Amino acid sequence: MAYWVKILYERKEYVVNFDRVNAFCYESNGRVTFWLPDCAIPIVINPQNNLEDYQKVIEYIKLVTGLEIDSAHWVTIMYEKNEYVINLNCISSFCQESNGRITFWLPDGTIPIIINPLSNPESYQKVMQFVQKTTGYSLS
Repeated sequence: MAYWVKILYERKEYVVNFDRVNAFCYESNGRVTFWLPDCAIPIVINPQNNLEDYQKVIEYIKLVTGLEIDSAHWVTIMYEKNEYVINLNCISSFCQESNGRITFWLPDGTIPIIINPLSNPESYQKVMQFVQKTTGYSLS
């Protein structure tokens, strides 16, 4: 079932199916960013300027991270001082480097997420477990 939300951003009205958004980023300054499906346009919602739409985004994030959804595997990952909430089922490739780091790209964005096993062991373990469980392959 679709979860449609109307968002005002840069003097434009968007009606977005949040069920098609695959990643959200909580920035250290309080803003929330997500990328529009199929076009990679970032939408940045600042609670000081747009509290109503900010609350809509936060409400949806709480909904998907609080439920056990068969078709989605939402995880929270800390990366570069920001907190990303990502549906790992929407990631199409994972790359492990010889030094152990794992890289993947957000589906509707151009941002690579690089996770180091030493500096971010919790997020690293979440991704490793997802890859093993979902693909049957283990990254080593």
